[in-house]
Amino acid sequence: MTDLTELGTVLTVWAHPDDETYLAGGLLAALVDAGHRVVCVTATRGEAADPDATPDERAALAKVRTRELESALAVLGVTEHHWLDHRDGGCADVDADESARRLARLMDDVHADTVVTFGPDGFTGHPDHRTVSSWTDRALRRSAVEPRLLHAVSREQVVDPELDEDFGVFELGRPRVCADDDLALLLRLDGAALDRKVEALLQQVTQTAGLVEAVGLERFRGWVAAEAFAVPLPTT
Repeated sequence: MTDLTELGTVLTVWAHPDDETYLAGGLLAALVDAGHRVVCVTATRGEAADPDATPDERAALAKVRTRELESALAVLGVTEHHWLDHRDGGCADVDADESARRLARLMDDVHADTVVTFGPDGFTGHPDHRTVSSWTDRALRRSAVEPRLLHAVSREQVVDPELDEDFGVFELGRPRVCADDDLALLLRLDGAALDRKVEALLQQVTQTAGLVEAVGLERFRGWVAAEAFAVPLPTT
């Protein structure tokens, strides 16, 4: 797929602030620029990023990450956003049917043509990511509309595998890997499109500042310069 107009109205579903920008920031911005309606859903406010934080520190971080996500979405041009407000790290403990009903209502309300989210692998294996993927599957079965489903995946030719390894990106699990010919959609970002995605990521200081400082901005830019999406694998 090379024509974004095929995607129609797009609903994206993620677990934490920054998931949307890392995995689909270029796509979201391109869709907005093309005049599409784009709706973003985030399950948690990312307060558990520091496992050693106190309850008060987690509450403070949730407020910071809320503001960071709002700033990132503003850069990308996304104006419709919904919080599910589940506890970070606790999505698996939430009533799955209720979460699916909430997502199905959103799908119906916005008349989604396409839904973009994690595959069952969660891309990084994070339990919240995997749970959000399963909620989305349930929601699609409940929804009155029948949107196309796309999963964020990895490509065979990873840009910077050493960076992935050095920072434990896939410590909990690895994403589905697809050959380019098997992708439904591939965005290679450069120029202004890459500038915009990186600017949105840099708004999320708590999640990107340390990495950028460690590897340098140019290496970071190269690392986030492609986004790949595939249709779900057939279930057996």
